[in-house]
Amino acid sequence: MTLDDTIAAIATPLGEGGLAVVRISGPQTLAVADKSFLPVGKNSLKPSAATTHTIHYGKIVRPKQNLNSLAPAGGEGRGEGQIVDEVLLAVMRAPHTFTREDTVEITCHGGLLPAKLVLDTLLENGARLAEPGEFTRRAFLNGRLDLAQAEAVADLIHSRTELALAAANEQLAGKLSQRINALRDEMMQTLAHVEAHIDFPDEDISPDTKEQLLKRLEHGIAFMDELLRTANEGQILRRGIRAAIVGRPNAGKSSLLNQLLGHDRAIVSPIPGTTRDTIEETANIRGLPVVFIDTAGLREAHDEIEQEGVRRSRESLARAEFILHVLDASEQFTPADEKYFAEFAGKKRILVVNKIDLPRKWDAEELERRPPARHETSKSSQQAAPEAGVPIVDVCCLSGQGIEALKDAIKELVWSGEITAGMLQVMINSRHQDALNRARMATLRTLEALRAGATLELVAMDLRIAVNAVGEIVGKTTTEDLLDSIFSQFCIGK
Repeated sequence: MTLDDTIAAIATPLGEGGLAVVRISGPQTLAVADKSFLPVGKNSLKPSAATTHTIHYGKIVRPKQNLNSLAPAGGEGRGEGQIVDEVLLAVMRAPHTFTREDTVEITCHGGLLPAKLVLDTLLENGARLAEPGEFTRRAFLNGRLDLAQAEAVADLIHSRTELALAAANEQLAGKLSQRINALRDEMMQTLAHVEAHIDFPDEDISPDTKEQLLKRLEHGIAFMDELLRTANEGQILRRGIRAAIVGRPNAGKSSLLNQLLGHDRAIVSPIPGTTRDTIEETANIRGLPVVFIDTAGLREAHDEIEQEGVRRSRESLARAEFILHVLDASEQFTPADEKYFAEFAGKKRILVVNKIDLPRKWDAEELERRPPARHETSKSSQQAAPEAGVPIVDVCCLSGQGIEALKDAIKELVWSGEITAGMLQVMINSRHQDALNRARMATLRTLEALRAGATLELVAMDLRIAVNAVGEIVGKTTTEDLLDSIFSQFCIGK
């Protein structure tokens, strides 16, 4: 990738819609736009003549020699080209743009063909198709965003709940970066003190100075520990948490999925074995994105298709972070129920007692005689669970009774305590977690070496490792491979 290129891409999702946006950025942006845009009306100007942050009405005109299948030229527009679409063109001049480069955004009609032809025109007139995430990468390379803020752009796009959106906005605003930069600055000061004494070996570190350096290092470790505690919650908000819905056939698994989603997603039938494949859908559960997986009933399969469904269900169970174990209160326990209680004993789970609108064939005491795992804790208040430690929620998937109580139990199982605005400001991702873990280990080695009176060269070496690892989070120390890895996950046009 080179910043000398002028890049272009469709910035809105492909498909039919009212509008689409095509974006251009780079040193030749205005020249490319001039070749492609025909201003219409006395107040519209060619892009190169327009002042910054103004919008102009006109038409995109494609060179005649590149038309091929398009209609012949003629009528309205330039004699040598064909009108592609009527558009609004926004001119934004450097440095007050997202990339800090000259930028043009063209709003055309939605749909696959209009946006594609507008983009093709720009490419024919000198632009290059942008790589995934290249606009945001340029914003980082040009100092518009640091690396943590750039990642927040992707988090913002992929947000599936309001809490995830709020966390992404906090990171984009630089709240996490401010704390990381403060930590790095403090560590840099400590490193500067150590290196100063290396340069002047005749001057020993005084006891007072050494104590101050130790306190700074201890404070840095405590700060890193505080950030690392947010890693699990941050990953839940970004990618969601997986919950498998399991139980014997016809217990109401698909009905439960439909109730949690708020719409009919899975086929519901009284015939056992209706679900033959896994179905995955994400729902907003008290602000948390939960990926629910409706599994095929784990029974003895009668044909190859059902066998494959059971195999996929087993794979989903292995990847799920917790289980909703659905029980049918209207039927007696079966050997299959007994088997599931034993099989899922090692999983975090909630027991969902369904069909409470029908006459019950067993009650809570029945669970005490068949106790599942008791290693989980819950403060759920919806029903006193006779089985210590595992939440039990009564529901009727036909009417929706008990579903809100189940959502409360899910939220409490996944995320204990309140979700505060302060927590959302500093929720780190897996890359940040890895960098902080490396920084923490290096800082601990620095602390131990300084306390043990080791040579200052050894102390400085580990401290430099820690400083560089912290700097990775905001992009103050990066490699091309790291940038490629991060921005390849973006969509084209962002």
